[in-house]
Amino acid sequence: QVQLVESGGGLVRSGGSLRLSCAASGFTFSWYGMGWFRQAPGKEREIVAAISWSGGNILYTESVKGRFTVARDNAKNTVYLQMNNLKPEDTAVYSCARTKLTAISGDTYYTRADDYTDWGQGTQVTVSS
Repeated sequence: QVQLVESGGGLVRSGGSLRLSCAASGFTFSWYGMGWFRQAPGKEREIVAAISWSGGNILYTESVKGRFTVARDNAKNTVYLQMNNLKPEDTAVYSCARTKLTAISGDTYYTRADDYTDWGQGTQVTVSS
């Protein structure tokens, strides 16, 4: 079955960095786009970054542009989120997800949670001021 396992979260001071990893199994990873979402307490889940199956098309939410970098290694079935210059407002549970549509639909990214069909359990990121 499909499994997505995040790692790399933790507690960091404002201005610090973390690198999240999402290890995928149970499906042909290179056929699917992937996304990183986050949800802070009392807030709705939001897209952080989305990456197409090839890695050639990427989207970032405005608040993380220039600070976060999403990448994927299709040989390792893993997608990453490098987070630099972290801010307290980045505190949230971060989850990776797999798109519903495959590469047949094009080399594109997807931004809505409804576009994703499988989710990891999430990893907590806490940024102290």
